[in-house]
Amino acid sequence: MLTNHTQLPGIAFLGTGLMGHPMASRLLAAGYRVTVWNRTASKASSLRASGARLADTPAQAVASADVIITMLEAGPVVADVIAAAIASIPRGALVIDMSSIRQDEALTLHAVLDSHGIACLDAPVSGGVLGAEAGTLAVMAGGSTADFQRAEAILHVFGRPTLVGGAGAGQVAKLCNQLIVGATLNVIAEALLLAQAAGADPAAVRHALRGGFAESRLLEVHGQRMLDRNFKPGGQVRSQAKDMDNILLAASAAGVTLPVAELVRANYQRLGPDLAAADQSAILLGIEMANPGVRLGTAADKLA
Repeated sequence: MLTNHTQLPGIAFLGTGLMGHPMASRLLAAGYRVTVWNRTASKASSLRASGARLADTPAQAVASADVIITMLEAGPVVADVIAAAIASIPRGALVIDMSSIRQDEALTLHAVLDSHGIACLDAPVSGGVLGAEAGTLAVMAGGSTADFQRAEAILHVFGRPTLVGGAGAGQVAKLCNQLIVGATLNVIAEALLLAQAAGADPAAVRHALRGGFAESRLLEVHGQRMLDRNFKPGGQVRSQAKDMDNILLAASAAGVTLPVAELVRANYQRLGPDLAAADQSAILLGIEMANPGVRLGTAADKLA
């Protein structure tokens, strides 16, 4: 653990929800001076026991920070919070946006901050709440080499950071990650439902597959979630659906067609608003909707 606070940058952490809370906790455990703000203050208050300072507003949180980390729901929220804080951010500070937003929103954020003499990285993450708690997140950073080097020690607290390109490239990498995640979850759901419908034991099929080329972290974690019908919130349906929209927007801007992504988006849209807060593995329910009368296992659905 790092304990010499005088040599560490002061950090403002804006957004202490499912992912932000454990990430801020890891910074505190590493010895950083952290001021936290969250729109719902109760979600940040428990960090006080770990040494965090609580701020009432984004502007108050950033006023003396060397580094500002945002971990917020979507691009418009990031823009609103930065707009509320920007007059109080010290010139020369570094903003690290770790939210998952559109590439064009990231580019706008870089430009706005640069016009105020503030450095910026877009650095979304993958690995979910468990990865945030364990410090094993994949961190995909977009920005200058100098800014990445400035942030690298902080980003290592969260997991494995990689500079993937210039401004906006971090968000492109995250969209690539989410395309693989979303498509793979659909295929896992289809495979387990096929096993059930065709007379095999789906739990045994999953066990058998884990010894071959189909093995993945998604099959390990979310395959078991599907078997247990445990759709309690982790990475949420609404977040994956948002990411699928952003993937197709990025594809259109890049002039490429992604037919699998189109199908995955349609499957997530089928789940509807009632399942928006469920874990993304609830895509199984969408696959079952397309197959009336076929259901994986006998357990009751766990949604909250």
